Amino acid sequence: MALTRVIEKVFKRYLPSPFTIAILLTVVTVILALCFTENKEGHNHVVTVLSYWESGIWNNGLLVFAYQMMLILVLGHVLVLSKPMEKLILGITSLVRTTSSAAVLVVLPTMLVSFFNWGLGLIFGAILARKVGEYAQANNIPINYPLVGAAGYGGLMVWHGGISGSAPIKASEEGHVQELMQHVTNSQLLEQLPDIISTSSTVFSAWNLILFTVVALSITFVVHWMGKKTEPTKLHLKEYQFKSVDSEIVEGAERFDRSTWMSTIFGLLLLATFFIQYLPGLIKLNITPNMLNFFMLGLAILLHGSFKSFLNAVEEAIGDTAGILIQFPLYFGIMGIMANSGMINGISDFFVSVSNTTTLPIFTFISAGLVNIFVPSGGGQWAVQGPLVLESALQLGVPLPKAVMALVYGDQITNMLQPFWALPLLGITKLKAKEILPYTLVFMLVGSVIYIAGLLIW
Repeated sequence: MALTRVIEKVFKRYLPSPFTIAILLTVVTVILALCFTENKEGHNHVVTVLSYWESGIWNNGLLVFAYQMMLILVLGHVLVLSKPMEKLILGITSLVRTTSSAAVLVVLPTMLVSFFNWGLGLIFGAILARKVGEYAQANNIPINYPLVGAAGYGGLMVWHGGISGSAPIKASEEGHVQELMQHVTNSQLLEQLPDIISTSSTVFSAWNLILFTVVALSITFVVHWMGKKTEPTKLHLKEYQFKSVDSEIVEGAERFDRSTWMSTIFGLLLLATFFIQYLPGLIKLNITPNMLNFFMLGLAILLHGSFKSFLNAVEEAIGDTAGILIQFPLYFGIMGIMANSGMINGISDFFVSVSNTTTLPIFTFISAGLVNIFVPSGGGQWAVQGPLVLESALQLGVPLPKAVMALVYGDQITNMLQPFWALPLLGITKLKAKEILPYTLVFMLVGSVIYIAGLLIW
């Protein structure tokens, strides 16, 4: 399709790496702060703005947030590399008969898994798509492999509204909303600010679960229909190998690393502690990053069957976190400038002046989708855009859970346009961005209609 080739060329020609974009956004934010804000400290204005930036980078609470997001990604990837997940993936591939069945068998499980954990869904969808391609090739089943690859990326259009979504689970953590909104000086607004925005009112709300179900079923129908309309493609795939512990004979203390009973006992101990510690939160459907990571850690160790296998998987997965590790502090610096200089107040006042209770969630959805193109990270986007959205919602009386989810929906939907998070999938499936874009763009359009309709209805 001509449109997808244009989009691919635009991204390659005009959009540098996400790290470079973060640097450019930092420079732009510094310039805007110097030009449009007053110096409150009495020192040189440049020094003052740079001090805001530096304090934002090393904000202790936000650095904890970055580490929590890294663990969500790593532990999700580690889970995919376990033997039970390998058996599940291979079991699904054996059901493939046509392109339609292949696409459906990839997209629906991937969306369900991504709703639970985006790191797990990201790699699960990629490996499942690859294994489906290998199975079709080995059994002479004609399929459209790029459509199957696009289906494996479909989980990234529902992840942020799921259990591991950066914005909703962080907002449910005690004290985070207050820290994010510490720039607010209006006492009336502060009185409206809750201690937490529970996931029971965001992720687990009836309207979000309905929207997720409608999106998942709609995209499943779309890929099934596309599978009937598209032509098969040629396949030249080598077998993708799951990482495993080598079978060499070991002696001495290394036996503990490969001991099944030790890892099983420790994994069960972690899970038992999780349920004892966090049962009240689970009952209230209030999930925090620490809760999710604790559960994922225990489950991953249990499913891998040995500490050696678990650590091998961690070593493979850790490279995925490079972007979070180095880019999040830059986004925190941007937020530090915007919050301390008063830029957030000015921007939120603008949104309030052009919006009302009905239109603010729609404007938030659209702006979040645009911001995601330049800040391809839900956590980073929450740090930068979250304070603007919450303050605008408070001023207009929009329910905060709805405002949070409007940002969430906009952020996740343009992942179908932004190829950054598709890189692991492209590496595993050996597809190119231009091959999956025609299909993911259709996913984005269908999803956008559903999410906007949902924001208007609820």
